[in-house]
Amino acid sequence: MLTFQEKLDIIETFDELTKKDVSLNRVNFHFEDSLYDKTIVVYHLHPNGNGFVYTGDLSQYDSNAKGLVNIRDFNAHELRGIITASISYLSEEEEIQPALEQTWKDSEGHTLLLMEEDDRWNIYAGENLEDSFGGYDEAAMYLREEGFKIR
Repeated sequence: MLTFQEKLDIIETFDELTKKDVSLNRVNFHFEDSLYDKTIVVYHLHPNGNGFVYTGDLSQYDSNAKGLVNIRDFNAHELRGIITASISYLSEEEEIQPALEQTWKDSEGHTLLLMEEDDRWNIYAGENLEDSFGGYDEAAMYLREEGFKIR
């Protein structure tokens, strides 16, 4: 297991991350260039070595309901890898091709349906109309900002 200082030294090699002190001597590292509302990559790194890295719904990591992976027992190679994956995840725009109907899901398993109807892009939760937009890009941006991804 890496010490707190060893983890800090590794994390601080990522120039795109900004260190922010939080309560109880913990430290967060933010990725300010994130394409999403989520900017925290390293969450609550504690002097006892415990901490988390945000991976969202990346399939190669076993994250909790908030998309966080505990890094307490990570070695240097694993820590660099997960931080690199997190930054990539937050900086890559999804390639989305318009279709007449798309299913979108969030990390909690909620599902919304995006459907083109009469020159409008409507978002449905079940049979209920949630919102309506004049263009696909506007509707897709709204869904991404709300934490949904196309499935």
